[in-house]
Amino acid sequence: MKDQIIEAIGKHKIIAIIRGVPKEKLIPLAQALYDGGIRLMEITYSADGKVSDQDTAGAIGELAAKFKGKMFIGSGTVLTAQQVRLTAEAGGQFIISPNTDEEVIKESNRLGLVSIPGALTPTEIAFAHKSGADFVKVFPVTSLGPEYIKAVSAPLSHIKLLAVGGIHTGNMKEYLSCGIRGFGIGSNITDKKMIRENDWNGITELAKKYVAEVSDVE
Repeated sequence: MKDQIIEAIGKHKIIAIIRGVPKEKLIPLAQALYDGGIRLMEITYSADGKVSDQDTAGAIGELAAKFKGKMFIGSGTVLTAQQVRLTAEAGGQFIISPNTDEEVIKESNRLGLVSIPGALTPTEIAFAHKSGADFVKVFPVTSLGPEYIKAVSAPLSHIKLLAVGGIHTGNMKEYLSCGIRGFGIGSNITDKKMIRENDWNGITELAKKYVAEVSDVE
């Protein structure tokens, strides 16, 4: 199953980041994204504790059950091994973090989950890979841009990089041409106004625009 998820990330290239969305809107939002071609979703844990880890894991479980065989559901902002375990118990399939934490990576691998820690410098990226990461999330990528990715990718071409932070339809192809394998996209694809107004058709059309940017890229 882990290999299947790694393959899906490489194929579909977009992970929709879901943060701060009311529980009752998660399933219609996921359906709208699915209708637009999105096949991977990340539900973030709440670093400030406003939403309990148990409630987040519960949301992951509901989505994983509802979209089983249709979408891969994982967790984001994973800072502890306990959150990895909660994700696994809920049926989540990949772990995304803003940082590189050996314990989180090891626990992800132990439980058969795809590991995607965050890193920025070449040293951090190489360390994350050495620690067992399947992909490394370059974050915040917009701070340095595509030329930075091009420079880093040359000596680290064996490491699969994802770009997160400030990704939009106008820069995706440039990042892909510089060595990026995929993206994590938050509010640019999960528009807060559309969600607030239950504009699910709008979300679907927005998702289609993002999917179109990667649909012709191997």
